Amino acid sequence: MEKKNILVINGHPDKESFNQLITDRYIDTAVSFGANVRSLMLGELDFDPNLKYGYRKRMELEPDLLMALDNILWSDHLVWVHPLWWWSYPAVMKGFIDRLFLPTIAFESRDDGSYNKLFSGRTARIICTADTSEEDYIEQYKGSAFLQLKEGTLEFCGITPVYTTYLSPIYQVGKERLDHYLEIVSKTAEEDIHRLNMSK
Repeated sequence: MEKKNILVINGHPDKESFNQLITDRYIDTAVSFGANVRSLMLGELDFDPNLKYGYRKRMELEPDLLMALDNILWSDHLVWVHPLWWWSYPAVMKGFIDRLFLPTIAFESRDDGSYNKLFSGRTARIICTADTSEEDYIEQYKGSAFLQLKEGTLEFCGITPVYTTYLSPIYQVGKERLDHYLEIVSKTAEEDIHRLNMSK
């Protein structure tokens, strides 16, 4: 069976965060089940996160963004790990998307007003950490970051299906709870690889 290619993207800027442990656990599990795995730690990339001219004028992609694009094109499955901050994800992750998920790279307009989805053929997993309960996050906050990343970005560019995992609470919980979350991450990685191997 051909090995699947998985790109794990950590959107937390602090490499000592629990999100880094999640990233490492997903990678270790995926490798143990035979996947090819690469990773991007967005806080360590060197690029300007500000899309200075919107879509009016193209900014040249820095080497780290070109490398990131090569990894996305290489992948069969994208895993996004991020904390929930102000109902969304960290600024470095927003800047990464703004700068890289561009017209002619991630999508392009058709004459009839629809879009070609240039990242089609890939699936994704979002792993979000938070302190708001999942019930409140969905009911009160409408799953804000999931909606933004899953529907507004990934599915818009053709990446589907997109699966979601929500881990809460994170702040000031004991080691036993955090270890439990890491076990969930391991099972999630195993499930993702099983789906990938079952796909054509």
